[in-house]
Amino acid sequence: MTGTVPSTGVPAPPAREPRGRRRRVPLRTPHRAARPGARLGGPLTALPWALPAFAFVGVLLVYPFLRSVYGSFFEDNGFTSSYTGLDNYTRLADDPIFGRSLLNTLMWVAGTLLLPVLAGLVIALATHRLRWGGVAQLVIVLPFAISGTATAALWYFMLTSDGAVNQALRAVGLDSWAQLWLLEWPQNTLALIVASTWQATGLNVVLFAIGLRAIPRDTVEAARLDGANGWRMVRYITLPQLRAVTVVVVGMAIVNSLKAFDMIWILTQGGPSRSSETLALTMYRETFRLFHVGYGSAIALVLSVVVVASSWLYLSRQMPDTGWAKA
Repeated sequence: MTGTVPSTGVPAPPAREPRGRRRRVPLRTPHRAARPGARLGGPLTALPWALPAFAFVGVLLVYPFLRSVYGSFFEDNGFTSSYTGLDNYTRLADDPIFGRSLLNTLMWVAGTLLLPVLAGLVIALATHRLRWGGVAQLVIVLPFAISGTATAALWYFMLTSDGAVNQALRAVGLDSWAQLWLLEWPQNTLALIVASTWQATGLNVVLFAIGLRAIPRDTVEAARLDGANGWRMVRYITLPQLRAVTVVVVGMAIVNSLKAFDMIWILTQGGPSRSSETLALTMYRETFRLFHVGYGSAIALVLSVVVVASSWLYLSRQMPDTGWAKA
């Protein structure tokens, strides 16, 4: 009950209830903690959502790989097939074309690691703090936006016997430097690597530039206070901070060099006399041009083993603490 105090007109405080009578508050029963997956129907609920991805990977990757492994034990010309066991693999050891293709593939790996990766790092470092460095990087990145077919057509115009390169050399009096760039080995393979470098360097510049911008300024300022400058700054601060980016760039370079195809096919088609073929192009020619499906499958399996082994060895050395390589 409430009222007013007659003398002041102020509302009187509410009367207290007797001590024996307390207001009953309805108790709420706490909800039991739901078990993981109880509301969704268990741990297998997500399986139907993952099945399309599993089917996609299985159809496009797993089945072709297993089919190639199976086909490598047969001699198949597209019409007839006969079991030959390991004959296709023993043939690889005696095939001089396969040996040259393997050597060219190793040259591609070495050249791709030496030229595009190193050039991308140097250009990114040189243009990082320049006033117009972004414009310079954009100019270098532009070739990466061009398709491989257009790049190969451009370099074919430059590297033919009467192309722009030889004409420029003769114009300045360097006739002895003019070469049959695409008609002799190893000049043809080296020329192809240079053409690929012109296109691939731009992506490496972008990745290294992103890594340079991610280096904390506090680390750089602290190193400068300690007297680090020039090469010491690059060696002890910049390169260690770029390690994660470098792992990605080198890994991509290794894989791309092992599967190089379009540049070689358009410029030389593996010639002359199949001297500029790599494993990827040899596999394509044997399978789809000469219809040696079993032999081509054996080459494809060797190429797959080389790609996986080289990637695993590189990543296991660069990331030894992750534990994935030990699994």
